[in-house]
Amino acid sequence: QVQLVESGGGLVQAGGSLRLSCAASGSILRFNAMGWYRQAPGKQREWVAAITNSGSTNYADSVKGRFTISRDNAKNTVTLQMNSLKPEDTAVYYCTVGSAWPYRVNSWGQGTQVTVSS
Repeated sequence: QVQLVESGGGLVQAGGSLRLSCAASGSILRFNAMGWYRQAPGKQREWVAAITNSGSTNYADSVKGRFTISRDNAKNTVTLQMNSLKPEDTAVYYCTVGSAWPYRVNSWGQGTQVTVSS
């Protein structure tokens, strides 16, 4: 059983920044990667970024160059630094744990809302 708790969502103006964090606990040693997904209103959930235990990262084209994923293996945390935010980044962001590559999700967090106003 894996528990994922996200924090850091909120409301920001376009062009601003937000930092999402996620703390993982439970049986996570068998997974070598953590990542983020998002789901905008009326749209399908989409992958955003992922990072392996060794620090290898991948990003969706829509966020490449604006978002940065990082992790602290000792604390079992993953962070998503989001810069130059756009209204189309508005979504519920979900922390995940899984295996890579390709990134496959095993467990999901509850999600945190990010709203970018124009």
